[in-house]
Amino acid sequence: MKYFKQLFKTILFVFFASISMGFPLEMFAQEPMDVPNSQGNAPHLTDMEAMDGVEISLLTCSPGDQIWSLYGHTAIRYTDHFNNVDLVINYGMFSFSQPNFILRFVFGRTDYQMGIEPFDEFCYEYASQGRTVVQQRLRLTPEEKLNIKEAIGENYQPQNRVYRYNFFYDNCTTRARDMLINHLIGKKVDYREDPRVTTSYREMVHQWNADHRWARFGNDLLLGVAADFKTDSRQQQFLPDSLRADFAKAVVIDKSGKRYPLVDSTFEVVEPTEAVVQKDKGLWDVVDPWMVFAALLVLTLVISAVELRRKRTFWLYDVVLLTLDGLAGLCIFAMIFSSHPTVQVNLQLLLLNPLSILLVFPVGRSAFRQQYHRYWTVLFICLLLFFVGIILQHPAEGMPFLACSLMVRCYMNYRLYNHKSKQIR
Repeated sequence: MKYFKQLFKTILFVFFASISMGFPLEMFAQEPMDVPNSQGNAPHLTDMEAMDGVEISLLTCSPGDQIWSLYGHTAIRYTDHFNNVDLVINYGMFSFSQPNFILRFVFGRTDYQMGIEPFDEFCYEYASQGRTVVQQRLRLTPEEKLNIKEAIGENYQPQNRVYRYNFFYDNCTTRARDMLINHLIGKKVDYREDPRVTTSYREMVHQWNADHRWARFGNDLLLGVAADFKTDSRQQQFLPDSLRADFAKAVVIDKSGKRYPLVDSTFEVVEPTEAVVQKDKGLWDVVDPWMVFAALLVLTLVISAVELRRKRTFWLYDVVLLTLDGLAGLCIFAMIFSSHPTVQVNLQLLLLNPLSILLVFPVGRSAFRQQYHRYWTVLFICLLLFFVGIILQHPAEGMPFLACSLMVRCYMNYRLYNHKSKQIR
């Protein structure tokens, strides 16, 4: 049981880290900061007049090397030229020290929080990682700037700054977007979306983790059929670069029907550089999931060929396969109880079947006695349904090879022992 808990947490960590955007809170030893008073060093100005010296921008950060930074990051820049204040509002703070953090994340019960930090410190962190930060300064009225400033101040109250994180539906990017767009006064934002361009959550995620195959594997292993549904433009804005691209072409429409660009100007505040530390490639950077499961299929075929000659299966090999299959199945089965809608229905349960771990002992005992167990028939049917399910859900890399390996084992047990079981009866 202790081994299973460790394996379960490891798989869940791969999933968490591969679909997380933000910063561990431990990276920032910051004291609580406040959005400055509107008047500050200019008491002769009214709140509305002071907003003439305020600029509010969307910051989009390029992906990093850390597994939780593969998809980039989004934040808000608040600059008050009158008071010499330059801050970044960051909705991506999380802490690994939270009790049961990994389990809470996977089951959709993880809390992220809003943080405020100096702009220079924010840029230094990204520059040290060789990452780019693009700023899009927004075209806002003084009243809209004041609304956003007051909303940020209210959001930063201790009782309000923590929120329930969800990678696709409520993350650091969607929070920043809503803070900016929801406080436009009497206006509509047209993102000029092309209805012919459709994609799924899984396809969008694949664009950013293609070079991290094991992170992608862990991602696809737990994401279910809902991740393959087509998304609209607003849903696609969960990714930082998608929101940046939409803001770049967005047009604001006011009450009179006048149209003007949402973004006033765009420029890089942190230019791309080479990463300070170049990480050497390890074994798992060279060996991808397809190689591992293809090798497993080859091994299975070789063992099966030997079994045909000796007229008896290597029952211990089946025990190992079914045990690993069942343990992985239990992890996926647990996702049924997650608050993440995209993991609750996962057709890979037909392949990674929790029944395998429950029945591994009687199946192994039957094979040891050279008898056929009916679970092989049940598993074979499930595997056939898994291949049908590929039409609806994209499986994790290498899963078809694993399915073929298990089908070979089903066939070998049926061929070698089914007639003997009938004779025994």
